[in-house]
Amino acid sequence: MFVAHLLLMLLLRRAALLAAEFCGSSLGGTCGVKTSAAVLRELRADFVVTYEQLKVMLSSGSVQLFDVRGPDEFQAGRIPGSANIPLGDLEEALRMSPRDFEKRFEVDAPHNEDDNIVFHCQTGRRSTTALHVAHGLGFARARHYAGGYSEWAEREGQPGGPLTPPSTPYPPR
Repeated sequence: MFVAHLLLMLLLRRAALLAAEFCGSSLGGTCGVKTSAAVLRELRADFVVTYEQLKVMLSSGSVQLFDVRGPDEFQAGRIPGSANIPLGDLEEALRMSPRDFEKRFEVDAPHNEDDNIVFHCQTGRRSTTALHVAHGLGFARARHYAGGYSEWAEREGQPGGPLTPPSTPYPPR
């Protein structure tokens, strides 16, 4: 999957260079040609859900929200309406039959064509990996909440945000 992503980046960059050369302009140029970085930024934007968007999706009940953090993290604090599928279990989970998925995770199974699948973790790194796994399995419209539980907790005033102090101070020396 990483190799495919890298290949796509190289192909997009090469296409932009060829187009810029053909147009006689620089990469920042005219001709309506976008650099590979600009194209990738747009692609990534399509796969990202913001805090505000997630709030709307949750209030309307139109989201399948999957928390890919570990069970201990999930138990310590979670976004309401999320189901926990640890990242290490995600590929197996997405390959399960709907019946097995629903039995194990106690939520409806996602389908490849669904456009309301959102992954999240603590800060967006694991959910980005989850997004790549899901896309590789045909869940092409899946997205991720890049702010993760850290942003959610901070904005909702819950423990677990980035500025939460340790629960017990360090022992004196």
